[in-house]
Formats: sequence, structure tokens, C-alpha cells
Amino acid sequence: MSKKLAVIFPGVGYHTDKPLLYYSKKLAKNKDYEIVEIKYDLPEAGTVIKADAEKRQQAFDTAFEQVTEQLKDIVFTDYEKVVFIGKSIGTALAARYNMTYELEADQIIFTPIETTFAFVNPCEGFVFHGDADPLCDTDMCTQLSDELSLTYVVIPDANHSLETGDVTVDIANLQKVMEMVDKLL
Repeated sequence: MSKKLAVIFPGVGYHTDKPLLYYSKKLAKNKDYEIVEIKYDLPEAGTVIKADAEKRQQAFDTAFEQVTEQLKDIVFTDYEKVVFIGKSIGTALAARYNMTYELEADQIIFTPIETTFAFVNPCEGFVFHGDADPLCDTDMCTQLSDELSLTYVVIPDANHSLETGDVTVDIANLQKVMEMVDKLL
């Protein structure tokens, strides 16, 4: 069995076959990580959840129960290194799981949501945020990352998928992001 574990926490509409998670997963596999992909079965569509604070909290709690169930048989102390790779709501779920079970997983945080910072603790890892992301305020993200001693990268003009609308720029940004992910792994 591999001595390294990468747990992938997708977003609601950003699955593990989309670029940030797909390439992170490939990099981890190339470095002999065992990969666990989390799946959520949420009662409402992402657009409904994003628009309503109460439904957002219910979805978050439901997803956390599902995460806990999917990870219940893993003995994290069997691994020399554990990395949680999250996107959007997945970043908050990864941080909450890490805090709740007092793990010391490294964190790769793609496009955090505000809730992420309620749970994330100082750790090895990176926060990647687009300054045109409507789901997380850039000033808050950078300030909290500083307070937690987290390394962060703000991608100019990038949205919640770290995309700018210019494919050439997006591919160049993706390469830079993956080079940083590769170093952490």
C-alpha cells in the first residue's frame, strides 16, 4: 500500500474530471499517492444552494456527513503524508474534516468559499483564488491566508473556476498552478 494519500474534495459543479482536480490527481498518481475521490449527493441544485444561506448550510452539513462516511475506514496514521485537494465547497469540507478529526493533512485549496476560513488551520499548502471570484472576497481571502500563514496565489481576472475567458491565459495560469501543486506533493 502507498504511504501517501491524496483525498480529492470536488466542488458542487466542479467535478474531479475538470482541469484543476484532474491534473492535481494525475500529479499525485505520478508520485505514488493513493487517491480517494469524494462524492456528494446533495438534495438541491448548486444554483439553489448558492442563492440561499440556510440551504447552503444544510447542503454543507449533508455533504460533511457524506465525507465522514466515505472516509470512516481510512487510518490516516498509516500514511507518511496526507494531502487534501479541495475545490470550492470541497475546500471547506476538507478543512472541516481536517479540524474535526485533528489530522495534519496538507491542503491544496482551489477557490475557497468564505466558510473555508472558519475551519482551515495553519498547514502546509496553497490557496488559489481568482480576484474576479464572486464567491469569496479577495481582501478577506488574502488577509485570512496571511493570518493563518498559508501561501496564497491570487490569479488576476480569474473567476471561481480560475478562468479568465482567455483560453491562452487560462492554460498558462493552469501550468503555473500545477507547478506549485507538484512542488507541494
